[in-house]
Amino acid sequence: QVQLVESGGGLVQPGGSLRLSCTASGSAVASISLMGWYRQAPGNGRELVATITRNWVPNYADSVKGRFAISRDSARNTVYLHMEYLKPEDTAVYYCTARDTLDYWGRGTQVTVSP
Repeated sequence: QVQLVESGGGLVQPGGSLRLSCTASGSAVASISLMGWYRQAPGNGRELVATITRNWVPNYADSVKGRFAISRDSARNTVYLHMEYLKPEDTAVYYCTARDTLDYWGRGTQVTVSP
């Protein structure tokens, strides 16, 4: 099993920045092959934001390329999402995910981009 705890959400003005963190713990942490972030805005489905593999290969949604950066601290079992030039349409609940043979999800952290 893997438990995920997110932090770092909040309210930010358009053009601002935030950093999200997600730390994994549990008996299956060593077998995690991929970690990342999805988001869900009101009335929408959950969508990919960014993922990073154990071998540091990132993948980004087109909507965040050039603005968001994902990184991973393997020693701390932590993944980060650095978000810059935030837009109102980035407003959503951001969920951390981790994968071994199963997909695990955190409870989510709210990001609100508003003047």
